Amino acid sequence: MYQRFFGLRELPFELTSNPKYLYLTPKHREALSNLEYGLFAAKSLTVLIGEAGTGKTTLLRAALESDRCKAVHCVYLNNPALTRAEFVAMLASRFGLGEVASQSKAVLLEELERALCQRRDQGEITALVVDEAQTLSTELLEEIRLLANIESAEEKLLPLVLAGQPELSARLEESGLRQLKQRVALRCEIAPFELSETAAYIATRIRTAGGVPSKLFTREGVSLIHEHSGGIPRTISVICDNALVHGMALERQPVDRAIVLEVCRDFHLRRNPSATSSAALEDSEPADGDLSSSENTAQPASIDGANNRSDTGQKTRRFKLFGSGRF
Repeated sequence: MYQRFFGLRELPFELTSNPKYLYLTPKHREALSNLEYGLFAAKSLTVLIGEAGTGKTTLLRAALESDRCKAVHCVYLNNPALTRAEFVAMLASRFGLGEVASQSKAVLLEELERALCQRRDQGEITALVVDEAQTLSTELLEEIRLLANIESAEEKLLPLVLAGQPELSARLEESGLRQLKQRVALRCEIAPFELSETAAYIATRIRTAGGVPSKLFTREGVSLIHEHSGGIPRTISVICDNALVHGMALERQPVDRAIVLEVCRDFHLRRNPSATSSAALEDSEPADGDLSSSENTAQPASIDGANNRSDTGQKTRRFKLFGSGRF
């Protein structure tokens, strides 16, 4: 829609789990390595924890598409709010087992173990990945535990990955699920972005889409995006996408603070007090290629009624960013 106006090849802020647009913080990189290792080394159970919108699904897809996991055949479940009967039928279907297996748990386990052994003999690892695992019932978590028991004398035959929100972490601490917790071989957690990571995330996606970051957003606009998104990648993308639509409609580029504020008002997004930007800014003149610092002379109020601008004598500032994420 706005690609031509901003000089882009494609839309940079789509809400799809596209590994092409993957931006890795140190925590995300560590989590990706754990996921890959858990899959190709056939670990019994790998757990990935992260708030909604922090990129868990994208990391899962990136791990499954990585070179390390070329020999991994994955059954991926992203809507696990099922009954036990539905879960058994789903496994039978996804693993290519017979009709009888879909109606009998005993037959399912027998045929599944046989199929997994055959695939392992052919050099193929078969894995089960469950996204949104915090929605699994206690009944299904117990079924997951039993699946983790499928093994030969030398190795696990069905590596499992559970990815979910922090509620999953809390559930694993329940006494009734202690046997499942004991089977967790790898555990990783991802967190919302810091300001510098938000800026690098936005810049990386713009460059991947063929654009120049400094021509799309001002530094002040990026700082405000971070404050109102709380560093959540999905929310950052929503704000950026809508801000670019507004910018095109107003024929204004780069997108500035006023446009970002208008978008945040529309989505009822308030500033996150913990997402402060002051620690990541330093006094200096803008360097070549930095975000434009041009803003309207008007000082729009924040959506909670307070003025987000510092005093008018504040010096021009820039982000302390590292590597290719620099604006």
